[in-house]
Amino acid sequence: MKSVLVVDDEKILRYTFSEFLEEGGYAVTTAENYDDALGKLEKPAFDLVITDIILGGKTGIDLLQKIKEMELACPVIVLTGYPDVETATEAVRLGAFNYLSKPVDQEMLLNAVRIAIKYKESKEKEDKYKSNLEAIYKSVNEAIITVDTDLKIIELNNAAESICGLTRKEIGKRYDMLSRPCSGSCSEILKTAVSTKKPGEIHRIECYRNDRQNQLVTITTSPLIYKKGEFAGAIMVVADETRVAELERSLNDRKSFKNIIGTSEKMQELYDLIENISRVDSTVLIIGESGTGKELVAQALHYGNPKRSGKPLIFINCAAIPENLIESELFGHEKGAFTGAISLQRGKFELASGGTIVLDEIGDMPLALQVKLLRVLEQSEIQRVGGKETIPIDTRVIASTNKELRKKVEEGLFREDLYYRLNVIELTMPPLRERMTDINLLTTHFVENFSKKFQKTMKGVSSDVIKAFMEYSWPGNVRELEHFLEHAAILSSGPVITMDDLPKQFLSDKDKKEISIPSDSEKEVDRILNALKQARWNKTETAKTLKMDRSTLYRKMQKYGLT
Repeated sequence: MKSVLVVDDEKILRYTFSEFLEEGGYAVTTAENYDDALGKLEKPAFDLVITDIILGGKTGIDLLQKIKEMELACPVIVLTGYPDVETATEAVRLGAFNYLSKPVDQEMLLNAVRIAIKYKESKEKEDKYKSNLEAIYKSVNEAIITVDTDLKIIELNNAAESICGLTRKEIGKRYDMLSRPCSGSCSEILKTAVSTKKPGEIHRIECYRNDRQNQLVTITTSPLIYKKGEFAGAIMVVADETRVAELERSLNDRKSFKNIIGTSEKMQELYDLIENISRVDSTVLIIGESGTGKELVAQALHYGNPKRSGKPLIFINCAAIPENLIESELFGHEKGAFTGAISLQRGKFELASGGTIVLDEIGDMPLALQVKLLRVLEQSEIQRVGGKETIPIDTRVIASTNKELRKKVEEGLFREDLYYRLNVIELTMPPLRERMTDINLLTTHFVENFSKKFQKTMKGVSSDVIKAFMEYSWPGNVRELEHFLEHAAILSSGPVITMDDLPKQFLSDKDKKEISIPSDSEKEVDRILNALKQARWNKTETAKTLKMDRSTLYRKMQKYGLT
């Protein structure tokens, strides 16, 4: 039964209201003045207080103010026989739920009480929900930040202070306009989430703060959508993975680095080199065969740079753009610069200013344009096609190629001065045939991805498939492996990919390719595989059969990707 406190200095009105309310099913307590009401308010909470405006030496407004100071959750209905605008305004300002003029009949009173108590119940439910949400917010170790469509911060949790350096004082401010002690890498990610209304995720970007150097975070964003489908902004979760990364660094074999997969010695050397050069702004030339992962390395270099990671990263394929358009694409053009130039267009260098531009297939750039690119690299300024004004830019340049640039220089197809200007730091991607011990790890990675993509329960590949992969020379490198496994994942009807699931092209080509494993290693792989099959992959029995201890077996299995 809901309880109501009625406060009125007239006994007959207290009696009348009590009768009305008790008939309506409420438990009623009465008080004749301000002090009497305060004494009764100290007892178990009331669901509602009804008070007259005149209470002897005090007023109902005084009581309302006291209830507010006591932080009581009960709504208050104020009654008066002499209504005026000033009193009503003050009552509402102090939080009165309703303001009724006497005389009040039973129906009017009960209706007002029902509405007030329903409001209280709804408010309690909302407060409980908010308390639960706050408890969840506080208990989560990841920083949680919600913003509206204008990027104004709606809410954030305690972890946002330790990870992002934000406090609750920032609520209501635009996230992208905050002065934060870090690189601000997450601003662009959050902007993208709000503009596209799509979820996003970036793994382990370097988030530099003055008080927390070399902080690594993984950022996940999701659109914030209300029940009726109304888009309200975005929520960003920032997980601090610095400690995990430090533990990985303490091991010689990092299984992955900024989305690049591999534990081989060549990949460990690559990871170290990327870490060392990502923080500087020097030009980098990435050399490697098609499919080796040059784009992933370019991304790692960009997101590993504290100054540029939150700014644009723009890729442009020099071989894919017609020769008569590539200058405009790179440097932009003025309106009327040529037929079809109906408006001013900013080029990729200008759009990437502050961030990074990746010139893929740089070896295919026309000679005439190479002179202009050299000037841009030396002077850090561009001139739009058809324009006279020079525009300063601050863009880091990363170039990549699958061609032998030195040979093209000797043939007169690539400028020598540009070659040396691009090749400040050279980074060579190893072909897959030179890191065959990564086959198993890469295979597992791709199978897991395709299992999720195609909504299949896939556990891996058969030992015959691994053996075939180890014998193949992989002219298409990691991309070729990915495509073969995607084909197999689509066709596979069981939890394990078998030889029958692989493309016919692979099955025919593998016999034509030169085996890349040295003969002694190949024999050892066959010997270990046969022993494993006979022992049904029981490592202890296999070690006994091969007359070696288990640690040696595990090491050799890892070496040949047989785990």
